[in-house]
Amino acid sequence: METSEILKKVRRIEIKTRGLSNNIFAGQYHSAFKGRGMAFSEVREYQFGDDIRDIDWNVTARFSKPYIKVFEEERELTMMLLVDVSGSLEFGTVKQLKRDMVAEIAATLAFSAMQNNDKIGVIFFSDRIEKFIPPKKGRKHILCIIRELIDFRPQSKKTNIRTALEYLTNVMKRRCTAFVLSDFIDNDNYRNAMTIANRKHDVVAVQVYDRRVAELPSVGLMKVKDAETDTEQWIDTSSAAVRNAHYRWWMDKQAALSDLFKKSNVDSVSVRTDQDYVKALLNLFAKRN
Repeated sequence: METSEILKKVRRIEIKTRGLSNNIFAGQYHSAFKGRGMAFSEVREYQFGDDIRDIDWNVTARFSKPYIKVFEEERELTMMLLVDVSGSLEFGTVKQLKRDMVAEIAATLAFSAMQNNDKIGVIFFSDRIEKFIPPKKGRKHILCIIRELIDFRPQSKKTNIRTALEYLTNVMKRRCTAFVLSDFIDNDNYRNAMTIANRKHDVVAVQVYDRRVAELPSVGLMKVKDAETDTEQWIDTSSAAVRNAHYRWWMDKQAALSDLFKKSNVDSVSVRTDQDYVKALLNLFAKRN
């Protein structure tokens, strides 16, 4: 994609997503995600009724009487966007590619965070960490992120969500809100990594999927190709049994994914590429209030 074309697309996404952030999500993002991080403030002498888990044992030993750590809500939040850039995101049959919708959702979240004067960083991942953009503030930084979202070309087509979650846990020392934006097509088991990441941070899963992954059209013989392995096969979509088996596979997969998020204690939302992600995000925010 030429530079002038990229800049035009960046501008279009900025106008659309910044408008959404200003007009629709004002206050919604703040109430859904603010005040969840606690920062160390000071130590003071232990008072009756204080939680013994807050005792600072080093200071207590030094002064020979109990002192506790006092925490306060962090006024500033850090948002991390974990963006799946694997081959399966290069798919879309109705309105737009999955990666295009991921870019718009990521930009909308970034501008919402900017309104709150929060820092925003990004981890682009496939089956490896493709790129890490450390958290910073400001419009210029967000526009650089949007440009990367539009034009980034990964080294690998494959997916490993566990790798991304483990990297988040290791690289981010202070608590942050982390949005995992993916189609979650990954055969590797990442439940443990997600649970650990969510204990340290506030992890939210945003699944983007295409209608035709859920429901096969009846169009006769159709060649399908796995975007991550390049494996091809023919499917007879005129067969109701084939279409029903595929739909059952999809519903089982969604149920397993929902169960994984529930057991990891992670909030989640699923958005189809031909549907309105604004409504989905508002529902997600409302669920957290």
